[in-house]
Amino acid sequence: MLSFSILGALQIRTPLGFAEISGDLQRNLIQTLLVSEGQPISGESLVDELWGDSVPDKQANALQAHISRLRRKLKTLEPDVPVSRVTIHPSGYRLTIHEGEFDAAEFTKAVRQAEAATATDATTTAELLGEALAMWRGPVFGDFPGGTICQLACARYEEYRMRAMELRFEAELRLGHHAAMLAELHEAHSNHPLRERFCEQLMVALYRSGRQADALNVYRAMWQHLSDELGIDPSPALRRVEHAILAHDPALAADSLTPLQPA
Repeated sequence: MLSFSILGALQIRTPLGFAEISGDLQRNLIQTLLVSEGQPISGESLVDELWGDSVPDKQANALQAHISRLRRKLKTLEPDVPVSRVTIHPSGYRLTIHEGEFDAAEFTKAVRQAEAATATDATTTAELLGEALAMWRGPVFGDFPGGTICQLACARYEEYRMRAMELRFEAELRLGHHAAMLAELHEAHSNHPLRERFCEQLMVALYRSGRQADALNVYRAMWQHLSDELGIDPSPALRRVEHAILAHDPALAADSLTPLQPA
């Protein structure tokens, strides 16, 4: 059984250890097939992804050569598997990925499960997303983002990561873990200064830690940043958090399970 990881540099794990995929075109090819998550992708799309504007002569032959090379490589990693993982269909080429073999698919599944969990199931949500976020070893594909298809996939998985962080922070705050989350919230807010949800959560954690003035300073800095960068005011949700802090709203209490805003 193989496992494929792209939440960081591309890794293929075999029962004997990690396997190397040599050559940029081969890495680009398998990454593109992986992010298609079991759906066929056309030969034309693969050619464009691999070569961009530098399409070789006899592009169909060139693509087929790389497909054959990838098949041989995967066969050496799974010598007892009778059927190649890479198959051709009327709509294009497909890489077979089984349940539990692809880290990005497992990660997005965990985020969807967390989104579907009940609002009071904070412990399960925090544990589920803590384990899911631990899958990340760095940027998607590491320093080799590939072509347009892979770059769009990077953005998609990164957005899932942001959502996972938001949901985990929310769950941890519901559990009263505001002090333990302060450092991570500061980092998330600093790294993503235009993402208002991180700002809201940091403000709540600071307020619950007895640092009302710091929480309001974070809000003022966020307001200035939004004005300077985007020419907009804070969202109604962010303003509600500020008003709640100023009013010492009981909903901000550490033992409150009442959401400050809809998810």
